[in-house]
Amino acid sequence: MAPRTNATVLAFDFGTHRIGVAVGNTLIRFAQPLVTIAGDSETTTMAAITALVSEWQPQQLVVGLPLHADGTPHAMTAKARDFARDLGKRFGLPVALVDERWTTEVAQEKLNHAQGGRPGRARRDELAAQIILQAYFDEQQRDAGDS
Repeated sequence: MAPRTNATVLAFDFGTHRIGVAVGNTLIRFAQPLVTIAGDSETTTMAAITALVSEWQPQQLVVGLPLHADGTPHAMTAKARDFARDLGKRFGLPVALVDERWTTEVAQEKLNHAQGGRPGRARRDELAAQIILQAYFDEQQRDAGDS
């Protein structure tokens, strides 16, 4: 078995009003919520993402790919693909797309159980990004045949 690398990964739960961000690394394969970006324009959103990339120095980016429950694309699918393509070009980093069906609902359910109420959307988006990133790590581990 080849040794695992220790590379930082940033993941994004893309939305038109907010983008949840999570961070993790490929060595321990553990994702954690980081922040929600609520930019009022593409310029401010990209400035916030640029600051995160500068701070965390990731070697990989992951973007959640929204799909209908049956796996077919919808309007947000194309927007998320465009966002991922823009990130790759802007930062010169590989970008993986991860099926994000149900991540927002799972994140909301976790928050409801943890806090007994309906918390803000920003925290939910961070948790959705965490779920996306953890799914990426889990898929990588399965593909590598590790247990």
